[in-house]
Amino acid sequence: MSADLVCIGEPMLEFNQQPTTADGRRLYLEGPGGDTSNAGIAAARQGVRVAMVTALGQDPAGERFMELWDQEGIDRSAVRRSATNPTAVYFVTHGKNGHEFLYYRNNSAAASLVPGDIPEALIAGAKYVYASGISQGISASAADAVFHAIDLARRHGVKVAYDTNYRPRLWPIARAAAVIHAAIGQADIALPSLEDAQALTGLSGADAICDFYLRLGPRMVVLKMGAAGALLATPTTRTAIPPFACTPVDGTGAGDTFCGSFLARLIAGDDAEAAARYAGAAAALKTEGYGAVAPIPRAAVVRAALERAARTA
Repeated sequence: MSADLVCIGEPMLEFNQQPTTADGRRLYLEGPGGDTSNAGIAAARQGVRVAMVTALGQDPAGERFMELWDQEGIDRSAVRRSATNPTAVYFVTHGKNGHEFLYYRNNSAAASLVPGDIPEALIAGAKYVYASGISQGISASAADAVFHAIDLARRHGVKVAYDTNYRPRLWPIARAAAVIHAAIGQADIALPSLEDAQALTGLSGADAICDFYLRLGPRMVVLKMGAAGALLATPTTRTAIPPFACTPVDGTGAGDTFCGSFLARLIAGDDAEAAARYAGAAAALKTEGYGAVAPIPRAAVVRAALERAARTA
């Protein structure tokens, strides 16, 4: 199977905290997670052919992902199964400061990814390769695997998109910045979040951050700013993407939904501004349900929401 979008990274089984019960119990909703898998599912639900490149444990969590990707029509022929390394797990809790994460990912199967796991033919046939700071932060060998995928993409004329997704618990800030910025320097599209970019660059203003990433080499930067929307930047233009109205309950995976939906619409032929507005709506709709994947909307739902918004504007 060929794919328009190849996603490289770490799937994780998610346990998402639900509202406390009347008798004080904390219940958790099980579901799939992991940033590049989330983005791949978002893209697939917008009608794009997607493939995953990763490793999973030979465990029930790994089976859960294989079944999920089959259901979503995602090519998982390049997914390696490990008999010795487990599929990673994380917990999401919700408090006054938003959602917080607790990870159990040491020695995960995805962290055992190596450059030899990257299939050149799959990369060569794609339109975009997508990876993130998490894809590289989980281990040195995974970082090398992503750099190898980027090298293959550039060799075959395939575009590269990269989300910073900086996680302080994975690696020191100096190493994270060096690796992430080296990868972005070889990417066509950078997709940082404002919080990540402030930590990685030491800058605070949105325009200054976009200028910093454009100087590294990408032709386009989309700075995700959560409730403030996004800023689309090229060397010659700046376009503010306003937030899409929603009633959020869980922000887990919203940025991933934005990235996957944005790339899907670029692949479908939209210009960058139209793709970013669509992605903003998809991400907002995702926050109205719990879990990283279940609330990711399909294309018909996003289009209907955009049409309703246009009628009431």
